[in-house]
Amino acid sequence: MGPSGYLSGVPPLTSIPAAANHRNDQSAGPEPEVERAAAPRLADQVSVVLLTYNCAHRLSTVLDRLESLAVTVIAVDNGSSDDTVAVLRERGLRVAALGHNIGAAARNVGVELAPTPYVAMCDDDGWYERDGLARAANLLRQHPRLAVVNGRILVGPEQRLDPISAEMEASPLPDPGGVVGTPLLGFMAGAVVVRRSAYLEVGGYDPRFFIGGEEETLSFRLAKAGWDLRYVPDVVVHHRPSLANVTRLRSHGMRSTLWNAWLHRRLGSALRWTAFTLADRPKNRDWIVGVTMAVRGLPWVLREREPMTRELDDRLRLLDRRRFAERRPLWSRRDWQPPADPEPTEASR
Repeated sequence: MGPSGYLSGVPPLTSIPAAANHRNDQSAGPEPEVERAAAPRLADQVSVVLLTYNCAHRLSTVLDRLESLAVTVIAVDNGSSDDTVAVLRERGLRVAALGHNIGAAARNVGVELAPTPYVAMCDDDGWYERDGLARAANLLRQHPRLAVVNGRILVGPEQRLDPISAEMEASPLPDPGGVVGTPLLGFMAGAVVVRRSAYLEVGGYDPRFFIGGEEETLSFRLAKAGWDLRYVPDVVVHHRPSLANVTRLRSHGMRSTLWNAWLHRRLGSALRWTAFTLADRPKNRDWIVGVTMAVRGLPWVLREREPMTRELDDRLRLLDRRRFAERRPLWSRRDWQPPADPEPTEASR
């Protein structure tokens, strides 16, 4: 059973036909005006899937920005109890209103509904620049094994570079060439443009992860299936985050990384990553809750375990070395605390 079948009420990831995968005609001859007329329109290539949750009070800015892209926007609401769905419908968007919060797996519903070959994932606290979206679509069209284009994330009105973007830019993974961008083995859920067919092929987001590190298992499945993931800084994503629930998600992130180690890594790699995770994370309540949740899920994890190839595991260990070098003191109990923020976080929190 695919991931979408684990939760009743979540539509299975069936193969809804998407728009044809256009390619640029590189042959000489046509006048420039003819070439421009024949180029695929952005709206025929990319749709936006917007994930929302209890954000009616701050949604107007995001919707204004997304509407300016002039592409199809499909909103998937994760069971909001405020006026979020009404705000979305007032804008004339296509809205899939779910009865309850299913976390990141709600994106699967939007991808199913998308009429285009590529889908830009968006949370209710961010948006894309149009030129970057066109850049991502062109790359996906030109490189048939490219599944994910992760954009450069600029945070807040001051447009600070997100540290995750800097980390991606400095990825130590070897580049086989042939595809623009920095090779990745992971991505940020609300800052990627994905190939719809690849996403559906590997089953999308697994509802059992709900939220917190849910991207990792999807990125591993894509890599194991032979798909490429790239960081492309020309694709710009603006992020206006709320930090209210950051601390609540730490235990979920720890649980998810332990699950992923035993779902996807080879034995030696899984053992090393488990030991590192247990040693590195601050020894506090989040540590206890994360380990407890991981242990509870261990039966299904081991039952579905499918280790990656040695070559892929070797690439992953290149990323591990950087993390190992930054390990925190063993008995640390403190973690970073965000500033006070009364707002709920983005869509699937």
